[in-house]
Amino acid sequence: MNIMVFDVPAEIGGALAILNEFYGEAKSSQDKNIHWFFVVSRPELQETKNIKVLRFPWVKKSWLHRLYFDHFIAAKLIKKYRIDKVLSLQNIIVPHTRVPQTVYVHQSIPFVNYKFSIKEDKLLWVYQNIIGRSIIKSIKKAEKVIVQTNWMKAACIEKSNVESEKIEVLPPRINVEVKKYFEPNEESLSTFFYPAAGSLYKNHEIIVEACKKLVSKSIKDFKVIFTLMGNENPYILSLYNEVKKNNLPIEFVGRLSRDQVFELYTKSILLFPSYIETVGLPLLEAKLHRGIIVASDCLFSREILDGYENAYFFNPFDEDDLSKLIARFITSEFKLTL
Repeated sequence: MNIMVFDVPAEIGGALAILNEFYGEAKSSQDKNIHWFFVVSRPELQETKNIKVLRFPWVKKSWLHRLYFDHFIAAKLIKKYRIDKVLSLQNIIVPHTRVPQTVYVHQSIPFVNYKFSIKEDKLLWVYQNIIGRSIIKSIKKAEKVIVQTNWMKAACIEKSNVESEKIEVLPPRINVEVKKYFEPNEESLSTFFYPAAGSLYKNHEIIVEACKKLVSKSIKDFKVIFTLMGNENPYILSLYNEVKKNNLPIEFVGRLSRDQVFELYTKSILLFPSYIETVGLPLLEAKLHRGIIVASDCLFSREILDGYENAYFFNPFDEDDLSKLIARFITSEFKLTL
């Protein structure tokens, strides 16, 4: 059997983690009757006797290049290599082919209650209103759908009106060798860490506003770490300037290695104010390190942190709520279960 896996968008972050997870599954598969074809853009995957890698780095040049690939190249690849089944890891099925397809849906923007305006963020509006329609159509047309969480399964069923049996929940695997766990002390309980990119919905702004409130109350003996440079986009640049203007205890350290992120889980409290996620991988990673987690009160975070004793939730649109939580950690008002 020939199975072709499509994931041309994957390059960094969660999307790349998903690609690597499925590649690892294929590589370790004991079924030698299956021949795998991975279609990617820039990631460099190793070929084996049963795995062929087809790279198309030019797909990442622009949306037009991506559209050209989807509509004029993808189906030809399926035909050329006599593919029996397609696994699309890119939220939408491959067009112009009748080969049975499974689609892996990990883009949650079309399924959340929060609605972006075109003035607020054009790209997110496009994802929610245009690409979102393609994702929902793909769910209807696919033979099978895979999602990462139960809340996403419920949302997909509601939006696309498909049978529950069509959708499988496959939680992401975190292959982490935990070397150290969170250690509560004066420094770790006053250090807050947010590993996230600079998208609007990652909601760095509420942390900045919460810090302003704390500093205005003369609460200054703490620090926050962002994995940003400060110039990623106009939104992040404006926050960076606000931090500098108000002399807030927020450090912009840039992108960190995986080991550096894991080290910080042992030395700081995870802040996670994002209000749109399918899973939120830092929540899973911080749990594995037995850390303290302060997260937005959303469906995804409630599901991932269900039963975890050192999880605390706040309204992601209320800086007062967040500032009070941070202040209670700094002043050691919480009785922790560690």
